[in-house]
Amino acid sequence: MSTINRRHFLTMTAGAAAASMVSFPMMSSAATKKVVVIGGGSGGNIAAKYIRMADPTIEVTLIEQNKYYYTCFLSNEVLSGDRTLDSIRFSYDGLKKYGINIIYSQALGIDPVAKKVSLQTGGTISYDRLIVSPGVDFKWDAIEGYDKSTINKIPHAWKAGPQTLILREQLKAMKDGGKVIITVPPKPFRCPPGPYERASQIAMYFKHHKPNSKIVILDSSQAFSKQPLFMEAWRHLYGFGTENSMIDWIPADEGGQIVSVDADSMTVYAGEFEDEHKADVINIIPPQVAGKIALDNGLANDKGWCPVDSKTFESSLQKDIHVIGDACKVKMPKSAYAANSQAKVCAAAIVADFQGKEMEDPSYLNTCYSIAGEDYGFSVAAVYRSKEGQIQKVKGSGGVSPLKSSAEMRKRESVYAHSWFTNITHEMFN
Repeated sequence: MSTINRRHFLTMTAGAAAASMVSFPMMSSAATKKVVVIGGGSGGNIAAKYIRMADPTIEVTLIEQNKYYYTCFLSNEVLSGDRTLDSIRFSYDGLKKYGINIIYSQALGIDPVAKKVSLQTGGTISYDRLIVSPGVDFKWDAIEGYDKSTINKIPHAWKAGPQTLILREQLKAMKDGGKVIITVPPKPFRCPPGPYERASQIAMYFKHHKPNSKIVILDSSQAFSKQPLFMEAWRHLYGFGTENSMIDWIPADEGGQIVSVDADSMTVYAGEFEDEHKADVINIIPPQVAGKIALDNGLANDKGWCPVDSKTFESSLQKDIHVIGDACKVKMPKSAYAANSQAKVCAAAIVADFQGKEMEDPSYLNTCYSIAGEDYGFSVAAVYRSKEGQIQKVKGSGGVSPLKSSAEMRKRESVYAHSWFTNITHEMFN
C-alpha cells in the first residue's frame, strides 16, 4: 500500500486534486493572446476552461465537431443496463459562461507557420498557441475483414454514443446460451482496464437475464491492468476458472491475438494457427493511434503517437502546438483523469509563457476505477512528476485496491467511482 492515505486520495474530486498540483500565474494585463483548442473531451474542455479562469485576457476558442459529448468512461454501464445513454451525454453550453468561443466544426488542417487552423465548415482560425486533444483513432487496416463498413454489425463501441447502443441492443437480442467475443488490441490503447470491465458488465447483465451465456476475451497481450483484481472478481461473481465460468480469457500465447474476422459468418480467427471462434455477438476493439488531425499534421511519430515535452506538453515536432490526453506519448495511462491532469498542467504552462513567468515543476495525477459487478468496484491511483525529461510515477504514491477486500470496501469503491464520474463531468461541462 502507498504512503499516501488511500481513502483521502480516492475521494478527492477530479478538479481539486489535479488543480492543487499546479500553481497558475496571476492575471496579466498584456495584449490579448489567442489560444485555440481542438477537441472537447476530458483534456480539451479542461485546458480551455482553466486558461480562461487563470487569465481572462486570453481569447480561447474550442473547436469540436459534435454538439454533444458521450463519455467513454462508465459507458460500459450502458451495456449492463445500469446506466442510460442519456446519462453519459453532455452539452457544451456550460462552458460559454467562461467566455470560451465554441465552434462546432471539424478541424481539417493546421498551418504551423501561419498559425492557423482550417475548418470543415470553411474559413480558418488563427492562434498564438494551439492545444490538440484529439483522442484516438483506429487502425482500420490492421484486422483483415474489419473496417468502417462492418461496424454496424460488429461494433467497436470504443467511442461512446450510437456504437454503444448498437452493442447494447445486440446483447439484449441475443438468445440465452449465446456467446459474445471481445477482442483486445495490442497496447497502448485508450482505457487499459476498459475491455475487462466491459466483459464484467456484460456478465453482470447475463447473470440476471441470460445465465447460460458466455463471454470470451481474445487478448493481444499476456497481462492486463488490474488483472488480479478482475480475476478475483470474476471468480467471486461469475465462476471464473470453473466449468461453468461465464468469462473465458485467452491471452496472446494461447491464441488470443485476432488475425481476421468474417462478418457474414460471425467468425473471428485468432492466434498463430488462426483458430476459429464463432459468436452471436462480436465486439472488436481495434488497434489505436492518435486522432486523425494529429496524424495528418506532423504531430505523431512513426508509431502513431505524439511526442511532447513532459513539463509543458508542447509538441516535440511542432513549435507552439501542445498535445494532451490519449494522443500524447507519455508514461501515463490513456485515461480521462490523466487527460484532465495533463490539461491543467498544459494550461498553466501556456499562461506562464504568455506572462513571461517561469513554469513551476508540475505533478500529475491519475485514478482509474473499474466496476466489475453490482456494488463491486476497485481502483488504481498514482502521482507522477516530470523528471529527466520524462513523466515518472512517484514511488510509494497512490496504490491499487487490495485483494480479498470486504464486501463493504468493494461497495464503497463503487460509490467512489460514481462520485468521481459526477465530479469530473461537472468540471468538464459546468
